Amino acid sequence: MSDSQQLVSKLVDSVIDQFPVHRGFLEQAVEGATEDERDRLGSYLHFCLSKGLSLEYLAESYLTILGDTLDEQEYFRRHGHYRHSTFADVAESVYHDRDYMDRYMYGLAITTFLWPNHVEMSRFLRRSLPRDRGGRYLEVGPGHGFLLMAAIETGSFDDFLGVDLSPASVEQTRTIVEHFHPDAPVRVELRDFLTADDLAPSSFDAVVMGEVLEHVEQPEVFLRRIADLAKPGAFVFVTTCVNAPAVDHIYLWRTTDELESMISDSGLSIVEPLRLPYEGKTLDQSRDEQLPINVAYVLAKAGA
Repeated sequence: MSDSQQLVSKLVDSVIDQFPVHRGFLEQAVEGATEDERDRLGSYLHFCLSKGLSLEYLAESYLTILGDTLDEQEYFRRHGHYRHSTFADVAESVYHDRDYMDRYMYGLAITTFLWPNHVEMSRFLRRSLPRDRGGRYLEVGPGHGFLLMAAIETGSFDDFLGVDLSPASVEQTRTIVEHFHPDAPVRVELRDFLTADDLAPSSFDAVVMGEVLEHVEQPEVFLRRIADLAKPGAFVFVTTCVNAPAVDHIYLWRTTDELESMISDSGLSIVEPLRLPYEGKTLDQSRDEQLPINVAYVLAKAGA
């Protein structure tokens, strides 16, 4: 077993020590990962340890995400709506709490390799990214940085710009990119892409936005802004979720049809969808039982 895979095993053991009922899920997740995915998770854990973090802290960060999500799912089952519906509701308790945001982002990064739907969305991006397209790449809300890393490793873009409103997210993305790809032409900036006047219309050859729309009050505004910034023929990739409560999710779509109508009305067309039902359920069952559905879309500027 490689050093990276040994670290993965130690992380799993640390999570199980703190939450034994999660053993079967984690063992199945690690077994279902490809060798490359296990190595990438191990490399990420090495990176975190090099920053002075411990495996126990990373396990606690993962369990923070898991526990908070389970709590919000229970609230959703009882009340039929998300706990919060405005950005102000979650700003202080989540985005402006640096300690919580750090744990949140480390935990979320780990779910990229362990939660089946998150794994499938990551694989979908790596399959879909153009291999030979140059030009400018924009990522809105890079968070932990893994989608941006996939674009650097898979694509041939000439420069990369990541913009985020969270200082914790900006720092984590900058740090991970500088660690793994120090020579890549990447800028990661704390800014609002809705109001930035130096982002010109039709100026990006790729626009990626992962797990952002469910965190904002007016996702249609974000989608229209993406359509505005993308060049005709640009690669556009968006992920979000339906009936998927979380501690900072505020916009609720109840069906994929409702979400996809919003996408179409925003000046974007769906090229390829990935609709992932709740584990063990069909899409229809997930919709009817109001269970989480994860979605990812390759999009294009309408009319392009």
